[in-house]
Amino acid sequence: MTEPTVILVHGLWMTGAELFMLKKWLRADGFRVYRFRYSMVRQPLGHNIVRLNEFIHRQSGNETHLVGHSLGGVLALQTLQRFTDLPVAKVVCLGSPLTDTVAGRRFVSFGAGRRMLGKTLPEAIFEEPLSEWKGKQPVGVLAGTRGFGIGRLTGRLPRPNDGVVTLAETCLPGISDHMALSLSHTGLVVSKKAARQVAWFLRHGKFKR
Repeated sequence: MTEPTVILVHGLWMTGAELFMLKKWLRADGFRVYRFRYSMVRQPLGHNIVRLNEFIHRQSGNETHLVGHSLGGVLALQTLQRFTDLPVAKVVCLGSPLTDTVAGRRFVSFGAGRRMLGKTLPEAIFEEPLSEWKGKQPVGVLAGTRGFGIGRLTGRLPRPNDGVVTLAETCLPGISDHMALSLSHTGLVVSKKAARQVAWFLRHGKFKR
């Protein structure tokens, strides 16, 4: 039987290298794992949606799942919302600002902030935000509550938060399951505990409690 496929989608300013441990643990748990690389800064939302759609079609196997960290989770859901017939079974978002981003809004108020955030984030969250998940795929969200991260450089974030994204920003109506872990924004992708929850959701459609 073909191993289920997982496509990892990284976040803003990342390359996917930071997902190495998550990739390793998911492989050990019986998944084929691929990393989708793209530019959130240089390319607009529509371009990245089309590229992820094409990547999914190239890599899809017996069963395909998406796991997105931070803005990667937003891109994953935006892609599935645009291409409703994609062969994706389940989605897990890790610390994804699905409804808004306080840190991002503060950042764009700085002189070079909007240019540094690039093109995809403003479109995906400020201009074309998700209001509710209506897709066919079960979506699980893991959120961090250990407030340590670069988002705090923009000022105090509403609590609880993971240092970049607030807990409230990860709550999207229509998702299948939501779990908060005592991890930072980066900790969500380097924690074996989080990786186990990801694998459990991909196999069972819910987190392990």
